[in-house]
Amino acid sequence: MKIHPARLRPGSHVALVAPSGPVSPAMLAAGIRHLESWGLRVEVGKHVTGRHPRLPYLAGTDSDRAADLQQAWCDPRVDAVFCVRGGYGALRMVDLLDWDAMAAARPKVFAGSSDITVLHEAFLQHLDVATLFAPMVGTDAFVNDDDAREHFRRTLFEPEAVRVLTGPDTATMVHGTARGVVVGGNASLLGFAAPPQDAILLLEDVTEDTYRLDRIFTALLRQGWFTGVNGIALGSWTDCGSPEVVEAVLHDLVGSLGIPTVWELGFGHCRAQLTVPLGVRAELNADNGTLTILEPALSPG
Repeated sequence: MKIHPARLRPGSHVALVAPSGPVSPAMLAAGIRHLESWGLRVEVGKHVTGRHPRLPYLAGTDSDRAADLQQAWCDPRVDAVFCVRGGYGALRMVDLLDWDAMAAARPKVFAGSSDITVLHEAFLQHLDVATLFAPMVGTDAFVNDDDAREHFRRTLFEPEAVRVLTGPDTATMVHGTARGVVVGGNASLLGFAAPPQDAILLLEDVTEDTYRLDRIFTALLRQGWFTGVNGIALGSWTDCGSPEVVEAVLHDLVGSLGIPTVWELGFGHCRAQLTVPLGVRAELNADNGTLTILEPALSPG
C-alpha cells in the first residue's frame, strides 16, 4: 500500500542534503531564505557544503553523502528531506543506504529532480513512498524562478490545489487517455531500475546530444522498459540540440509505440518547472495535454 507522507505546515522541520554534486554556498543561502519565509525550520546536513577530496563533481565522499541522507530520513524531528541540487553522484551512493533502517523511520516528504531520479526510483522500490520531482533548493530553478518555487510550495502545503498539470507549450504527440502510477524522471538514469508496471512515465533530460537521446531510448526499448507503460509525459530537453530534431527522435522511437503521449508537459530543466508527484495514480489526457493527479502525494497528516 502506497505511503503518503504528511503535507507541510508552518513550523515543519526540513533537512537539506546533497546526494550528488556540490552546491554554491550563495545559492544555498538564498534558497534557505525562501524556505524560512514559508515558515519552515531548516537544518543543513553535515556534508552539504563538502567536496570530494579528488573528484570535484561530487559533494563529498559517497559514504558522507549517504550518511547525510539516511540521518535526515531517520531523524524523528524531520518532516521533509530536500535535495539541494543534482549534477551527478546519486548513483554512486544509493546502494550505501540502509533501507531497513529507513523503512523503520517515520515517512516524510522527499523532493528533488535531475540526478535525484535514481533516489526516487529507490524510494519507490524499497519504501513504497510517494515523492516529489521538484526544483532543488540550491539551484537557480528554485531561487530565481518564482513560478517554479510557488508551484513547489503549493504542492507541499496544499497539494489538492495543484492536481492538474500542464505547461505553456504542451502538445499532443499520440492521442488518447491513460491511467497509471506516475514514475520516471531523467531518461538517462532510468535503466538502472526494474521496468515499471501500470505506469504513467515521465521522461526529460538535459545536455544530451540528440544521438545520445536516440541511444538512451533505444536501450530502454530493448530492455522492455515500456512494456508496462500506459502513458508517457515528455518534459524539457534543454541543451539537447534542435527541438525539432529532438521531437523527431522521440516521435520515431516513443511515438511509434502508440501509447498516449504528450510533448513538453512543463517539468524538468525549464522555466516555471512543475513539481510532479511520483508513486501516485494519475490520468494522462494526451488530447488536451494534462496530467491529473488522482490522489494527492501528501496526506493531511
